[in-house]
Amino acid sequence: MDYQTINSEIIDRWVKEGWEWGVPIDHDTFEAAKRGEWDVKLTPLKYVPHEWFGELRGKRILGLASGGGQQMPIFAALGAECTVLDYSDEQLRSERLVAEREGYSINIVKADMTKPLPFEDECFDIIFHPVSNCYVEEVEPIWRECFRVLKPGGILLAGLDNGINYLFADGDETMVVNSLPFNPLKNPEHMRQLENGDSGVQFSHTLEEQIGGQLRAGFCLTDLFEDTNGEGRLHELNVPSFIATRAFKPL
Repeated sequence: MDYQTINSEIIDRWVKEGWEWGVPIDHDTFEAAKRGEWDVKLTPLKYVPHEWFGELRGKRILGLASGGGQQMPIFAALGAECTVLDYSDEQLRSERLVAEREGYSINIVKADMTKPLPFEDECFDIIFHPVSNCYVEEVEPIWRECFRVLKPGGILLAGLDNGINYLFADGDETMVVNSLPFNPLKNPEHMRQLENGDSGVQFSHTLEEQIGGQLRAGFCLTDLFEDTNGEGRLHELNVPSFIATRAFKPL
């Protein structure tokens, strides 16, 4: 079984167990978004600035590995035409549940973002990609596919793990024990740690891969912010573990 299939099955189980990122929004939150009262996250704690999006009404948005019924319903309430791609059946089930409850249309696609995206060239205005490529061994092909499917002038909003969490083992943030890159497919000890923590198959990535990879794909970076884990010792010490980036495809 490949690691992508392992991760999709693990995420399905996490969602059934009440995983934070798999709980769909309620009706009141949807109605508030229709009134213009809304926020969404790319990283654990901070909200994405509204100005990163621009006008959403009528825009075609791809939620890349963004299932769970948390962000796409907000964008639909704001008048966007939404597509969500995810490899978790349970995350996509949440998307379908909210869409049916609130009466809007959404294109739901079960696919693996490590493969070529099943979309035509230049068909989206915005890609919304919350932290998820920590479950992917190679990220640069994803940036190239994002560039391909975005229209000229289109916006890529991405949540990125900066790798610092992978220095520590078994939830102990007091002692550095791992070298980087963290790659369980090449290091059996890394895999053992993940299995002990029921953490799926995860990988660290450098800023060269994460931000440099966007630039090499052709994107222009316009803004970024850092974020913490939202809990734990690193959070208490205000150590940033995540980055959110805004980039666009040149005209």
